[in-house]
Amino acid sequence: MMPAYSVKSFNEMYNSFYRKSFLYVKSYVHDDMAAEDIVSESLIKLWQHLRQQTIDPIPPFLFTILKNRSLDYLKHQAVTRSVHSQISETLNRELQIRTTTLEMSDPTDVFSIEVIQIIESTLNSLPEKTREIFKLSKFGNTPHKEIAEMFNITVKGVDYHVSQSVSELRRALKDYLPMLSVLTFLN
Repeated sequence: MMPAYSVKSFNEMYNSFYRKSFLYVKSYVHDDMAAEDIVSESLIKLWQHLRQQTIDPIPPFLFTILKNRSLDYLKHQAVTRSVHSQISETLNRELQIRTTTLEMSDPTDVFSIEVIQIIESTLNSLPEKTREIFKLSKFGNTPHKEIAEMFNITVKGVDYHVSQSVSELRRALKDYLPMLSVLTFLN
């Protein structure tokens, strides 16, 4: 024997309960689309129950379904917002760290470190005698005549070693030369 209420069509049941159900759910979820979804799903669930058993009275049963679906929705919203909040806080902390780091960084320091590394690497690749002559001339401010005496070569020989070093440095630092034109050791 089929339950008595199962003879009503779904449309009749839907029309009978939709408006009150929608207003009830919307008063808690504050979202029209979510309320429509919850009410539609709840009415389908009610219809499925009505097809299997007699439910009398129907409104309290329906409102229990609506209440539970609304609670599930609100709990899900709370979890979603909590996760979004945590993600937002994490992103804000990372943004603050990047901002602070950028504010504290001095581009000339970073640039200088790169240039120094290239200079050291280039100088280390030069023959030892050329490297030493260059260092004495440009970093030690030793006169070319004195360097020539130290290495038992002519002043022109010192000039040659210095110009070879400068030429190698210019090649290695070609991307940095506009900024480095102010540095006197490349002149």
